[in-house]
Amino acid sequence: MTSTSGARGIRNNNPGNIRWGDDWQGLVPKSERTDKSFCQFTAPEYGIRAMIIILRNYEKKHGLNTVRKIINRWAPPVENDTEAYINSVAKQVGVDADKVIDVTDSRVMIPLLEAIITHENGSQPYDFATFVKAIDLANG
Repeated sequence: MTSTSGARGIRNNNPGNIRWGDDWQGLVPKSERTDKSFCQFTAPEYGIRAMIIILRNYEKKHGLNTVRKIINRWAPPVENDTEAYINSVAKQVGVDADKVIDVTDSRVMIPLLEAIITHENGSQPYDFATFVKAIDLANG
């Protein structure tokens, strides 16, 4: 069930603000969708799962393996202050924006997810167990 308070991404259980397009696991039924632009998930684990799959695909399919390359694709300059986003995420993850990172390592993925969620929503309300469940769903 989608939330009724907080930032749009949190309300939609879509903390990465992923736009409609792919038929993700855990989407709310079409008859219950209220957001025309952004996916709405039944639980935050499904929204975070989608983020994980996208980030893994960035590396696997496109060779995007630094915070700078990842965020340039995630939040293109035509829609965002991408440089500020890059700097915010790199600082929160604790890496240089141009350092190669391994998104298959949960010790890297979880801080990256937390940083993106914080930047997208102004806060990061999820506990560690939520991220573990999302990773398990993504690996399933």
